[in-house]
Amino acid sequence: MKTEILKLRQFCAYQERSHQETKYKCLELGLRGEEVDQAIAELIAENFLNEERFAKAYAGGKFRIKQWGRKKIMMELKQKQVSAYCIKKGMAEIDEDDYIAVLHKLAEKKYQSLRGETGMKRKYKTMQYLLQRGYESELIQEALEQIANNEA
Repeated sequence: MKTEILKLRQFCAYQERSHQETKYKCLELGLRGEEVDQAIAELIAENFLNEERFAKAYAGGKFRIKQWGRKKIMMELKQKQVSAYCIKKGMAEIDEDDYIAVLHKLAEKKYQSLRGETGMKRKYKTMQYLLQRGYESELIQEALEQIANNEA
């Protein structure tokens, strides 16, 4: 079990991990049942594993680097079985003004790329694109109205 713990420490030190990812890694390394729980408890005690820190890093990173919207980030965190409290903490990492600015930038870029389309089709395709990226429909609506008003 000593070599597995060393491998798990490296695994967690390389980048922030969720408890679920770490559990899968334990199973990959051949740990079972009680050993998995012990290993995870040890990693938490040594601060190699911290779900709140993971949620903050994940949410901040996915927004800054991949420019995902809140809905998509929350869905991914839930899929990784992160607690509601940690998800809330992670979502707090996203600055509201930056969020709106990125949404507007993405909307503008997509809208401009669809120059050949008719007005309604352009709006629809831009909306679909932003919904896929996890942005809220009310915010998308506002952004599209602003873009349409600027073009008129």
